[in-house]
Order: sequence, then C-alpha cells, then structure tokens
Amino acid sequence: MKKELKNLIEEMLKKVGIQNPTNVSVEHPADLSYGDYSSNVALVYSKEFAMSSNDLALKLVSELEKERLPEIEKIEIAGRGFINFSLASSFLSKTIAGINKNGDTYGKTNIFNKEKTIVEYTDPNPFKEFHIGHLMSNTIGEAISRVIEYNGAEVKRACYQGDVGLHVAKAVWGKLKNPDASWGEAYALGAISQADARIKAEIIDINQKIYEKDPSLFLLYGEGKKESLEKFEEIYKRLETHFDYYFFESDTGKFGKKLVEKYKEKIFEKSEGAVVFKGEKYGLHTRVFINSQGLPTYEAKELDLAKIKYEKYPYDKSIVVTANEVNEYFKVVHKALELMFPDLAKKTIHISHGMLRLPEGKMSSRTGKVITAESLIGEVKERIKEKVSDRKLTEEEKEKISEQVAIGAIKYSILKQTSGKDIIFDFDKSLSFEGDSGPYLQYTHTRALSVLNKAKEEKIPQNTYLEVRLPSNIERLLYRFPEIVERAGREYEPHYITTYLMELAGLFNSFYAKEKIVDSSDPQSPYKVTITNAVAIVLKNGLALLGIPAPEKM
Repeated sequence: MKKELKNLIEEMLKKVGIQNPTNVSVEHPADLSYGDYSSNVALVYSKEFAMSSNDLALKLVSELEKERLPEIEKIEIAGRGFINFSLASSFLSKTIAGINKNGDTYGKTNIFNKEKTIVEYTDPNPFKEFHIGHLMSNTIGEAISRVIEYNGAEVKRACYQGDVGLHVAKAVWGKLKNPDASWGEAYALGAISQADARIKAEIIDINQKIYEKDPSLFLLYGEGKKESLEKFEEIYKRLETHFDYYFFESDTGKFGKKLVEKYKEKIFEKSEGAVVFKGEKYGLHTRVFINSQGLPTYEAKELDLAKIKYEKYPYDKSIVVTANEVNEYFKVVHKALELMFPDLAKKTIHISHGMLRLPEGKMSSRTGKVITAESLIGEVKERIKEKVSDRKLTEEEKEKISEQVAIGAIKYSILKQTSGKDIIFDFDKSLSFEGDSGPYLQYTHTRALSVLNKAKEEKIPQNTYLEVRLPSNIERLLYRFPEIVERAGREYEPHYITTYLMELAGLFNSFYAKEKIVDSSDPQSPYKVTITNAVAIVLKNGLALLGIPAPEKM
C-alpha cells in the first residue's frame, strides 16, 4: 500500500506540472488519529509552484480524490499541508482475516528473495566462560538471523571460536597447576599469574606447543576443548539458537599465515620481525598479522575465515556481529580483505553492539570477575519464580514459565534499543509484568490466549465482517506488522519490532480493559474475538523473530 500511494502521488504531481518527482515520501503518522499514511509532498514542492503548501495540498487532494484507491477511505489535509490517508474499514477487515488465515507466516516478506546470507555471532572461546557479552552477541545475532530469514533470505548461522592462542595457553597452564579448577578458573589463574616473567615465559612455551600439537599437552587440551563446547551447546539450547557451521582458529591459522605471506610484498610489510598492515595509509592504524614468533595473529585468521566461509557456503552477504570494542580492529581487517579479495569485502557487513553490564559494573575475565550468562539467567529465573509462586500452576509449569520469562526478560532488554548502545540490565524494570519489558509482552500474549479460550468455552465464533463499525487503532497497527518486519530486515535492527510489539500490547490491554470481548449477547463479540486472535498471532510471530518464547500460561 505504501508503494501504491507513493506511485499515485507521483502521478498526481506530474498531472499538476512536476516533470520528474523524485522526492516523494509516504510514512506512518506518529499519532494513529491522523490516519494510516501521511505525506509531506506539498511542503516539499510548494516553492516550485510559488504557492503555500496548504494550497498545493488542496490541489493535490482534488486530483487524488479522482483517482482514489479503493483501499483508501479518507484523504485529509492536516497542519501546514500534510496529506493524510485513512484505510477503509473493509480493507482492514480483510487484513484481520488474512492474519488469522496465515497464522505463523503473517508478516513474512520476500525482499531478500532466496538471498544467501551467513551470519556469524556469539563466538565464545573454548577454555573461557560464556559471559554476558556472548549472551548479548547471541541475542542480537539470532534475532537478525530470524528477521532476515523471515524476509525471504536463505540463512546459515556460524560461530567462530578461538581454540588456540594465549588464552588457551593460560588456561592449560592454570589447569596444570590446579587440576581441580574449572577451565574458567584455570584461565583466570593463568591470566593473573602471567605478571611473573617466569610464568609468562612458561605460558608462551605452552602456546607454541599447542600450535605444534605437542603430544604432551594434546590430551589435556582436547579434554578442555570438548568440555567447553559441550557447555556452550547447553546454553545455546536454553537460548533456542543453533549453528550450521562452527569455525575454529586452529583451522584458519595455517592458511591465514600463508595468505599474508602471499601478499606480503604487495599489501603487508615487515616490522621488527613481524608482518604488519600499515593502516595509516587508509586513515586507520597499524596491526600485526604475523607476530615475531612467526605465528599468525587473529587478524590473519580473520582473512582466511572470510575465504573459508565462502567456500563452505557461497554467500551473497556475510554479516559479522561483534562487540563495538573491536570496531577499529575490524576496519583494518576489512581494508586488508578489500585489497586481497574485493568481492568478499563488498559482501561483508559488520554489525557491532555495545556492552551489557550489571549495575555493579563491567566484568573482567582477566581478573576472574566474570558475569557468566548462566549466572545472569539463573538469577533472573529465581526472581521470576518468586513472582509466580502464588499462581495456580504445577511445579513443572512454574519451572518452565520461569525459564521462558527469564530468557524473554534478558533478550528484550538487549533488543529494545539500537545495537550499538551499552546496556545496564535493570532487574526491576526488566522483570516487570507492566511497562517496557519482555514479561509484559509475554503476559499480553497469554492474556489474549485466555480470552480466546473463554470464547471457545462460550462457543462464540470468530467473524471478520460487520456491516457498521469504525476500525480501531489495533487493526491499523496490526496491518503495519509486515512493514515493520521489512524495515528491521533492511536495517538489521530488531528494535523496530520490540517498539512495535510494545505499542500493540498497550493498545490491546487498553481494549481489554474497556471492552467486554467475550459476550454472547453482543453482536460485535465475534469480531472482537477475531481481533484478539490476530493480536495473539502477531505477538507470537514478533516474539519468535526476537527469539523470545511466547508462553501459553503465566
């Protein structure tokens, strides 16, 4: 509809004298009372006609009325020449019918028509804890994957993990010193102890041996990697995420080094025994790609990773989700990639996110003060259990609901704003069943289901047609869902969906408070039930795109 209106306005501009109208916008008014669509075209072109924006709006509306689309019920002028369009109630009724018919597929678009996309996110390193930074990357990466998939793309999910490097050597050193320590504790011990020059030398020696696959460390190293990866899988299951490909640094190191050496004279330079990329030539900074010990750095491995990904899955787009702490690092790597493989660089999109913190401050794996994903989920879950302790639910239901609501609370708090911002997780606000929170959306969904169950008990059928009625704001908002999904996909920003769902939930809860939806004596009750069913569908679909569970009971 938005495209049709834009095309119609352009045709009307041509009729009144604009040869090539290229600056026509059609948007939704911020206030639903102003209609469903609005255009400022009269303000934009009034100077060309040497008339006021209001007079031009009158002229355009006169022409638009002659060619009015059947889906448009009313065209009005507002403010200083804005033209507002209201959708016909019959059209909105058909939309509601379409939502109920399409169910889980309502909101899907085809804007990325089978476009092959690989999304890399989470990237936890074996031998270290899965902390809340990984939780943030996982939440954003999974939501982006789901949204672009819903927009028609073919999506593969990838996880890149550092199974070699100094962090592994520190963990192995710590485990050798304290076999009873967990791998996370062993890493922290190694990280703290390396301040001693002798111990640091031992860790560097272990690092070299791991790269060379020294048999004396192979068994311990293998046990640590296996244990870490199994632990990660448990967390992925709780977060309802999965990966199609797992890539490891141990696989990218050898060929990453060869790539750098191949382009050493053309793109890289020798410096103090290392091979570096002089980023200053491109307004960036210098980074080491092969260190003075002859080992490939993370940067070199990243170059090979782009190549390996394409060999595994010939993508049209490669999306990489990381914390914004590595923004400058990624710019250098991307520039080197551009010089080596320009086609792959064009396909690569970097999306960075801020940090997730608790009120007490930032975590540090180096000092052992790590806030793990499990500990955060566990604490939120316990607080939710307290909230539902008096509900008439079985213990099994309370356990399941507490898990679902905890995951929803955390994910919503991450996704409700643009990806680049830092987040301080506020327990009280994030766990509230009222207001801007995941539990509020989940509770609204269960409320809608409760109404539908009651309607079923009282045998009130659904009906999408009423002869005389005024469309509600709920219907107008439900109609917009596919547009919201499309925008979230184009901009890789799931927060458009959270904002939309919150507005929809608010409208439905007001509707629920003011109206008696299930009423066998009310001829409008079937239609109210139909709207409720459409709300339940859209809330469930929207939550699914965010990776948030939609409980049936709360």
